[in-house]
Amino acid sequence: MPEKEKFFSYKGKPLVRCGNEIYYGNMSDKYVILLQILESKTVEDMEVATKVLVQLILTDTDIKASSRVVKKSEKGGLYDALDIGSIWLERALGGGKVS
Repeated sequence: MPEKEKFFSYKGKPLVRCGNEIYYGNMSDKYVILLQILESKTVEDMEVATKVLVQLILTDTDIKASSRVVKKSEKGGLYDALDIGSIWLERALGGGKVS
């Protein structure tokens, strides 16, 4: 039996990176967070995100991509972006107010 793929996780939800995009959450849920790294700088031989677009998006592929974005914001670093994204996702999936 093949071993199940393991992903990094944050607060119990998977983080999957593809280039400068990071998806946070389960694609089987109604919403996920998309983090797009727009700018970065090198600090001691390591790339550090300095500008990140955070988007709460619907996972329904029947809806056109431009209409899937429910909420978005720009943050000055990956930690701040992931922090606000996790709050939005928790509220959206928990039935709380998203706006």
